[in-house]
Formats: sequence, C-alpha cells, structure tokens
Amino acid sequence: MIFNKDTARKTAEVLLQINAIKLSPKKPFTWASGWKSPIYCDNRIILSFPTIRNYIRETMSHQIEKQYGKPDVIAGVATGAIGIGMLVAEYMGLPFIYVRPEAKVHGRQNQIEGFIEKGQNVVVVEDLISTGKSSLNAVMALKEEKINVKGMIAIFTYGFDVATENFKKENIDLCTLSDYKSLLEQALATNYISENELRTLSEWNSKPSEWNIK
Repeated sequence: MIFNKDTARKTAEVLLQINAIKLSPKKPFTWASGWKSPIYCDNRIILSFPTIRNYIRETMSHQIEKQYGKPDVIAGVATGAIGIGMLVAEYMGLPFIYVRPEAKVHGRQNQIEGFIEKGQNVVVVEDLISTGKSSLNAVMALKEEKINVKGMIAIFTYGFDVATENFKKENIDLCTLSDYKSLLEQALATNYISENELRTLSEWNSKPSEWNIK
C-alpha cells in the first residue's frame, strides 16, 4: 500500500522528471523475463540527483518511523537498494546491512553483509517491487538468521496482483512511496501521456505477462 496520495503523486512526479521511470506505450521495452512492457523503471538514477535523493531518503525515513517505529537496523536489497538503503540508515542514525540474492561461493560465504545480531528488528528497503520474488528472498534470508523483519518499504511498485499475493502469503507488510496507479494519474495530469496511452498502460498492468502492443 502507499502511505498517502500526496506522497505517491509527488514521488511519481520526481521519478518522471529524471527519467527514473520511462513510459513508452508505442515502443515497449523488453524485460529480462521476456515480458513486453510500456514502462521501464530504474530507481538507481535517483542517486545522481542530490535534491531528489534527499527527498526520497527523508520521506522514507519519516514513513519508516511512523509505520514501524525506529528499528535496530536498516537492510537494503542488493543491488538496487544498497544506495538508497544506506542513505536512509545514515539519515536515521542506524546501522546498515545489505542482503545478496544468494550466498557468496567464496570467502565467508555471506548472504547478509554487515553486522546484525539475532533477535534485532530490521526494516528492509527496496527500490522497486515487481512480482516481489527477489524482495521476499531477502526477507527469508534475514528470517533464517532469526532476525525480526518488521516490514518492507519500497520507492515504487507496479501493483501486480502476484506481488500482493506473494507478500500476503509470507505475512510481510509492504509499504511504498508510490505505485503504478499514482504514476498514471500524475503522468496524465501533466500531459506526459494521452488518454489513449493511459488505456494502453492500464491494459498492460492488468495482464503484464500476456500483454503485447496492438
């Protein structure tokens, strides 16, 4: 769920401004999964814009404390959320760790990088939620180490039903600064897209794995 509509619209606005999110209904992108998509999101671009990264880190930090209280540690999901997670931890004056997709095959064979103790409370920071699979993989890694995951906060979610189901199944609370619905509202209000393009973008979101440009 989003925290509130004003934050969601403002976040969508800045992501569009810096092309962290690109909407291209006439020339869709191809994701690694093979899906054709009229949207591409790369929130790592945020790190290159000081004013906007400060807005994201401060908004995230305030919402974390409001939603979950102040945790013991902030965790970022590698690799996309390491940067923003570190900024949030710094702003909140908290330790930071990050979680790899899988354990290293060399050295100490860590999946969790950084120092955290069993029983400590952590909030996980993510940059983008699609199906939720990789995000929940990080959560499971933390839980296996007996770490208490209070919840997850992300910058943006596509709002896929499969993600909602996956988070519900694992009983993990997810909150986001913005979502696909808010993005389309903002894009239409600022004439970034037309009414016809809005229909195309809405159709994609309802069945992304089956969608193809007509």
